[in-house]
Amino acid sequence: MPIQNKVQLITYPDSMGGDLRTLNELLRKHFADIFAGGVHILPPFPSSGDRGFAPLTYLEIEPSFGTWDDIREIGETFDVLVDLMVNHISRQSPYFQDFLAKGRDSEYADLFIPLEKIWEDGTPVQEDIDKMFLRRPRPYSAYRIGENGEEAKVWTTFGKTDPSEQIDLDIRSEITRRLLRAFFENFKRNNVKIVRLDAVGYVIKKLGTSCFFVEPDIYEFLEEIKELADSLGIELLPEVHAHYSTQFKLADRGFWIYDFILPYRVLEAIIGKSNKELNSYLDVRPHKQFTMLDCHDGIPVKPDMDDLIDTAEARKLVDLCVGRGANLSLILSDEHKAEDGFDVHQIRCTYYSALNEDDDAYLAARAIQLFVPGIPQVYYVGLLAGENDFESVKRTGEGREINRRNYSAEEVELALEKPVVQRLLKLIRFRNEYEAFDGEFSVLASAADEVRLRWSKGEQVCELYIDLNSCRSAIQYIDREGRMISYEI
Repeated sequence: MPIQNKVQLITYPDSMGGDLRTLNELLRKHFADIFAGGVHILPPFPSSGDRGFAPLTYLEIEPSFGTWDDIREIGETFDVLVDLMVNHISRQSPYFQDFLAKGRDSEYADLFIPLEKIWEDGTPVQEDIDKMFLRRPRPYSAYRIGENGEEAKVWTTFGKTDPSEQIDLDIRSEITRRLLRAFFENFKRNNVKIVRLDAVGYVIKKLGTSCFFVEPDIYEFLEEIKELADSLGIELLPEVHAHYSTQFKLADRGFWIYDFILPYRVLEAIIGKSNKELNSYLDVRPHKQFTMLDCHDGIPVKPDMDDLIDTAEARKLVDLCVGRGANLSLILSDEHKAEDGFDVHQIRCTYYSALNEDDDAYLAARAIQLFVPGIPQVYYVGLLAGENDFESVKRTGEGREINRRNYSAEEVELALEKPVVQRLLKLIRFRNEYEAFDGEFSVLASAADEVRLRWSKGEQVCELYIDLNSCRSAIQYIDREGRMISYEI
């Protein structure tokens, strides 16, 4: 069964009610018609860090969240999407712990990338490292392995600690291929419909390159994984934060991609009260995309918007968001900063707060997202029109916690009463139910301070109109009786 052209939810397993069972209860009670497209459950696996993104295994569910039975049960009603951190696994995983204990004699030794696999004598060369797109000061960590405590330097793309908690996998090794197959087969058994390949852009390590989305090697790997997924009836969603041309290349090869450009373009249109850049983008973007405005990380800027933004103007938008409480994730490698030093990787805040907690502006942003071709995903904090969580940032020291508030079941139900949330739910229902969204999309001619988007399928036609000055939005559509209906969002 193909991916449904309806709205999906993104949530942590414990962010709406505390565990998977309560999440399922809330979904069935309040959101059966809202998230008819499915639910993206951020990593529910045992993990040693990065809020689930340093998994120990994919064969178990973190006991405090529930069990695979809970995932299977959610999957009976909703298409389930889960993440596979295809680039790395936890330092605390049984596989790496066995490597630490037994050293080179471990049956799992070939899962990992000791530096001898990269440099002949295992000694890193700074000239090579300088060319790489780094996510930490250096792309490796040192560990003591085996009974004799030999030092082994092992590739670690990610991780805030030294040594890192996230150990890269050698995707060229046979044992890694077998392990990935086991994970996919387990997903299939447990009603998982879609797998997001998280951090897939980093899987190829090749000297003389940035070690990020290395062509053509990356396509060979993706095709191999796609063949596996296809054999199990699982859809793939590669997650790649990169120059927009990279996303377009994936789309050209038939892959689903993420629209990491849209969040910035929508924010820019509403704050700048101009459709210029948004409309230009809508004219050229591939349609086979998942759309989002917010997520567990932040609003993408670099490298996703490289060559699409004037950095002087981007600074103004970033500064405005910071003035509204946002914090920033920055690019580490000087080589990948803009010529003028602009280095913003992501703007971290809730989308509602980025729009100054203005209900009309927020609904206008969501209306654009829901009218743009693709599968819309709505992050749980955005669903509930959540505001920046400064206390969590202060308590944890993690900037991304600003948009990761946990809601009890009672708090979810309380937030559902907010007028802005009720208006959003009505808009989502329209997006899910109106048949023209399976038809033809067009951007209508309009004044520079307006947005006009249209869908048509036979006699079914709907049009979105937004006045960017007031941020008032309206939808006109023809109902099944042929009547023209209009309502303000």
